[in-house]
Amino acid sequence: MQNKDSALDKDDTTITVSSPKKKIVDSTATTKGKTANSSHIVTAESVQAEEVPTIPLSSLQTLSKLEPEVSVRSVAATQSVRLPAPLVVQPSEYRRSLGEWMQVWWEGVRPGYVLLAIMPVLIGSALAWQQTLSPQTHFGKFHILHFIAALAAVIALQIGANLVNDYYDYIKGIDTSNTLGPGGLIQQGLIRPINVLNMGLVLLALGALVGVVIALAGGPYIYLFGLVGLLCAFFYSATIYAFSSLAFGELAVFCIYGPLLTLGAFMIQVGGVVNRASLLTVLLYSLPLGLLATAVVHTNNMRDFESDVQANKRTLATFLGLRLSRLLYILLVLGAYAVILALGIPHGAPHFVLLTLWTLPILVVALTGILRADMSASLHVAMRTTLKLETYFALLLLVAILITGLLAILPLFIHLRFLHL
Repeated sequence: MQNKDSALDKDDTTITVSSPKKKIVDSTATTKGKTANSSHIVTAESVQAEEVPTIPLSSLQTLSKLEPEVSVRSVAATQSVRLPAPLVVQPSEYRRSLGEWMQVWWEGVRPGYVLLAIMPVLIGSALAWQQTLSPQTHFGKFHILHFIAALAAVIALQIGANLVNDYYDYIKGIDTSNTLGPGGLIQQGLIRPINVLNMGLVLLALGALVGVVIALAGGPYIYLFGLVGLLCAFFYSATIYAFSSLAFGELAVFCIYGPLLTLGAFMIQVGGVVNRASLLTVLLYSLPLGLLATAVVHTNNMRDFESDVQANKRTLATFLGLRLSRLLYILLVLGAYAVILALGIPHGAPHFVLLTLWTLPILVVALTGILRADMSASLHVAMRTTLKLETYFALLLLVAILITGLLAILPLFIHLRFLHL
């Protein structure tokens, strides 16, 4: 047994050689998980020159150049919330170009959610153009500058709200471990939190400024609509009394992406003068948009159910549970189609709105996805499908409004053509 240990010691001992005729003591050696202290003393004459391992100096210099720069940071606790700088500085070849930074911001602003705000503006503006068709105005009236300004204001407010939402979700610890959550500029360490907040506030201010200018053309109610939209954009996720954390998120989404934006775009085009019949028509057309947008946000909350519970974020999904949340989703999407059937089926109604029924295959996919989903990944797919459903539904509704308006002026156009001949 003693001979065996002695052999192991000899095999695992690392010999360090110094100048001739000097004795050195060996360091600690490890054998199969067991640490053994060796005190075997050798002299330089007992070691052959070819047994001493050497490393070329040039290799050591190359390794030294490849080592990253290390910065020393304080680990003391601070009152301010900030993203810690990386300890290791990335080499220059890993630093993003301008195009890559633009791609990072583009993905962070959630372009899919921006469509939720654009569609009501398109529908409201198209309805306003349809209302102006008359024998006196053959092709109607459409204020293109007012339309572009309204669209710019809405896009700025929506993107600003998304960025502010990212910041306050990070502050509250929401979606920090959710890889499927939207945005993620801060959660993924791409942008500093304060930069995200500043950009969001700048865009909210820009949207509010443009909104004040176009409100001059839409009447005093546009100021009220703009103020409500601005407050909802900020307080949807900001402060401890955020709408999204008090189970009012779905209600706010329905009001903003349904009646408020649609009616606001309509009034900007017609100059603020709205009779009762026009008001009722616009409200009816806005309901499907609001219901489908609410379904998108509700599916998002269903997907984030677990992370919201951990962060004490109270949404309708956390209150109702998965089963009742599925039922609410079904009521929302089917309610949108019920409004379309009520608009398009009666005699003398604008039947072309039934073009939106072409989205029924997407609706079936969305419903089956919701009914079968029980994990975050599958609910994320269902949410994307619902967003796709809302986009195609709104586009087909827009086409239906335009076709209805063109058919209304077609006889007049043919009559003028014959007179010209």
